[in-house]
Amino acid sequence: MSELESLNLGKRGELDISCVVNGPIQTNTYFACSAGEAVVIDPAWDGEKLARDFAEAHPDVRVRAIVCTHGHADHVGGVAGMRRVLGGSVPFLISKRDAAFFPGAIAGMKRMWGFEFEMPPAPDRLLSEGDTVEFGDVVLQVFETPGHTPGGIVLFCAAKTGDIAFVGDSLFPGAHGRTDLEGGDEAEMIRSLGKMAHLLPDDTLCLIGHNETTTIGREKEANPFMQRGMRHFA
Repeated sequence: MSELESLNLGKRGELDISCVVNGPIQTNTYFACSAGEAVVIDPAWDGEKLARDFAEAHPDVRVRAIVCTHGHADHVGGVAGMRRVLGGSVPFLISKRDAAFFPGAIAGMKRMWGFEFEMPPAPDRLLSEGDTVEFGDVVLQVFETPGHTPGGIVLFCAAKTGDIAFVGDSLFPGAHGRTDLEGGDEAEMIRSLGKMAHLLPDDTLCLIGHNETTTIGREKEANPFMQRGMRHFA
């Protein structure tokens, strides 16, 4: 099965998404809900508050997993707190490559900006290209997008309610995530943007790690970095 075919398994289920902006760098934490279950994506800061507020607002929804798109402190800093509230049976998932990367990245962010982040627990599951995360009646499909960090991933969902991609800091409107931080690689980032343009439908709503959303079609037309990457797949 090709990469493109693996992301084209047919639309399945309905997805409802809420976003909480939190932490000192204004990170978007997403709560993806489907059929009474949820996955939390990129809890940034006060994980205990995030978990309690979500439970109060959604008392009948069970959190199935905590998934991080990459290992920077502003995307994993709330994992430990969430686990204290949700319990150790709720697994923490991150890419195999960033599982080894995030302890140093958290220390580096503390040195650079002076922020105190709590170290996450050891991951319960390591994600790689082609893996899936299932909850409710939807499937998140994993593909690797290194560049911002060595193990950045995108989580794509082909739901009946619309194509969605949780892209972390791999993509910003008209730009991409920083590559001058530890583990960053500009050439890898450009290739990853080309891969996203190649694999994801144009109507895919990209839910980004910070600030506003975009679509793949919009970025293919206006993002010079993605356009450079697309030439790798011409």
